[in-house]
Amino acid sequence: MSDRAGVLHVKGRVLVGPEDVRDELWVVDGRISYDRPVGARDIPTVEGWALPGLVDAHCHVGLGPHGPVDEDIAEKQALTDREAGTLLIRDAGSPSDTRWVDDREDLPKIIRAGRHIARTRRYIRGYAHEIEPEDLVAYVGQEARRGDGWVKLVGDWIDRDLGDLAPTWPREAVEAAIAEAHRLGARVTAHCFSEDSLQDLVESGIDCIEHATGLTEDLIPLFAARGVAIVPTLVNIATFPKLADGGDSKFPRWSAHMRRLHERRYDTVRSAYDAGIPVFVGTDAGGTLPHGLVAAEVAELVTAGIPAVEALAATTWAARAWLGRPGLEEGAAADLVVYESDPRADVRVLAAPRRIVLNGKIVG
Repeated sequence: MSDRAGVLHVKGRVLVGPEDVRDELWVVDGRISYDRPVGARDIPTVEGWALPGLVDAHCHVGLGPHGPVDEDIAEKQALTDREAGTLLIRDAGSPSDTRWVDDREDLPKIIRAGRHIARTRRYIRGYAHEIEPEDLVAYVGQEARRGDGWVKLVGDWIDRDLGDLAPTWPREAVEAAIAEAHRLGARVTAHCFSEDSLQDLVESGIDCIEHATGLTEDLIPLFAARGVAIVPTLVNIATFPKLADGGDSKFPRWSAHMRRLHERRYDTVRSAYDAGIPVFVGTDAGGTLPHGLVAAEVAELVTAGIPAVEALAATTWAARAWLGRPGLEEGAAADLVVYESDPRADVRVLAAPRRIVLNGKIVG
């Protein structure tokens, strides 16, 4: 046992950044220090390759297939993410109030985007505020105040009359809503599968696009020039063929469109990365997709052609900087994951954490 409570020694290779590699760090009262504590003896030690706690930038704690879930289920969701090494979540829309998680030092930290905001009957039932364009500014303001600096719009969904994906909001409503969010200090992201909603959203000042399967070569320069990030959620896009199969008889045009978006998914992500568009890791866990898939999503980015170190950054150093949260800096909360070998050499290592430290305590 240590002669000082709350002290932990992490040694081996500490990846403070992709090139900033140190031999050790100390955890003192839940915070990171690179100075050995004076007078400390017999300190518990964790050895291996240490990374900042992983980030899932598109996750839904408190959301099930039919809408909000009870706290015990939400807790299991958060614990599953934690055991996968995800210690920071951007919750990209949830109908559940998960503020109670903030009081639990053993659960991942959550950055909330409030509840989804969708057009009436144009999203999954039970998930979103379903409203009309004249109410969009008011609801964006409401969710900006409730969230942690983000608001989530549903930018497109199937139009049953059209039989295909289509934008959900007129341009003028989107412009006013994004301006209101920015006035309140919140960033805005949007669910978008198809091509047609993207230009209006980006030109209206949106900060991020979720999924972004509709990103085309003519839209990529616009995204890059505006600095709009994407969170591809490739582990979710893998479900498109099954979804398309289920819609063949009723919505054949939509089904064919979904298959095309799926077929070009890797090319879409690689082209975005090559153009300098910021790409971040998100799994879309919650709803119908299981939690704990962060390692699989990083591997998918590598399959798409993103270099391993950059795919790793998309769930660690770069992702935390984008979300305004610290990594392994001096004085930061000690949220880190330790692995057997160098994850820069093989991101598949992420699937097997050796130790998980959250708020300075070993939790896994």
